[in-house]
Amino acid sequence: MTPVSSALLLVAFGASIVLSSPVAEPLVAAPAVTPPPSLDNVLQKRASCTFSGSAGAASASVSQASCATIVLSDIAVPSGTTLDLSNLVDGTNVIFEGTTTWDYSEWAGPLLQIKGNNIAIQGASGSVLNPDGARWWDGLGGNGGKTKPKFFAAHTLTGSSSITNLNIKNTPVQAVSINGCTGLTVTNMVIDNSAGDTGGGHNTDGFDIGSSSGVTITGAKVYNQDDCVAVNSGTDITFSGGLCSGGHGLSIGSVGGRTDNTVNNVIFKDSTVTKSTNGIRIKAVAGATGTISDVTYSGITLSSISKYGILIEQNYDGGDLHGSPTSGVPITDLTVSKITGSSGVASTGYNVVIVCGSAACSNWTWSDVSVSGGKGYTSCQNVPSIASC
Repeated sequence: MTPVSSALLLVAFGASIVLSSPVAEPLVAAPAVTPPPSLDNVLQKRASCTFSGSAGAASASVSQASCATIVLSDIAVPSGTTLDLSNLVDGTNVIFEGTTTWDYSEWAGPLLQIKGNNIAIQGASGSVLNPDGARWWDGLGGNGGKTKPKFFAAHTLTGSSSITNLNIKNTPVQAVSINGCTGLTVTNMVIDNSAGDTGGGHNTDGFDIGSSSGVTITGAKVYNQDDCVAVNSGTDITFSGGLCSGGHGLSIGSVGGRTDNTVNNVIFKDSTVTKSTNGIRIKAVAGATGTISDVTYSGITLSSISKYGILIEQNYDGGDLHGSPTSGVPITDLTVSKITGSSGVASTGYNVVIVCGSAACSNWTWSDVSVSGGKGYTSCQNVPSIASC
């Protein structure tokens, strides 16, 4: 065997040799190392899954972790069942097509639940999520009568999750609960419970927000019989370009008596509140503790307000203006500016009501506020000097 042949054989078996031959031999390249697949490549290889009909909800729940895109087409959810997408892989797209319906059952819900990181939820053109809430409406909401399921638990949506172009119609009670979310963007959502105005809708809150941060809601249209938006706790929350009709307006709270009682850096801007009980409302629970700070209402147009154009109270107790105000939930660094409501309040209502505890409302900015049509409130208390009541 020649020296070169011997060397090749030894190399083939992984040996290390030194040749004495003067002839230079080519080096054998080491095997290429294949890098692990990137997350993007893994997502590309996962399936796009379409579910429909009465078996679609169960199938989607079972298969959700293996689908990069989930298309829910004309899903009919059985009674007493949650359309449950709470085990989604990061980056999943969820698309609603056609009409999603739910069969009737008296239970607490939720009818829809979605969780995950960097989740993109969207409604296709012409799609609607319709639980047909009129079957539950009895004028009592969550205060008795039929047990009514809450609709959409948008909980623990994190990263850069988004909800776009969802059209929701006739929820039994509360529509959208945003809780434990970070960095969530909601765009062009419609919540239409207007049939409940005469059909017995009650407690049909549009957005209830708690223990969340970095939530942005833009271009929402809410027709309902309770708070359009209620920020119960959370930080860095913005609602802009919205329309609220038929409900209780743009609300902070009630704050106090919950596990989380901190509201900080909340902005309501460039929105309209019409045909509603209240326009702007901040509710601090009497006898409770917490903080409401850095809240801004700016560029809000009020019309056809039946009861309170602007209501800021520290004596909320299951209802507005109950008893004496307390100071346990201070309202600080509040900005109220560019509020337009000339003749926007009914003659039987009140334009502006401010009832604060002792030294509990401070460092306010109050400018370009024009709310009229209603009466002056004669029992305002501890009003910061810059504001008017």
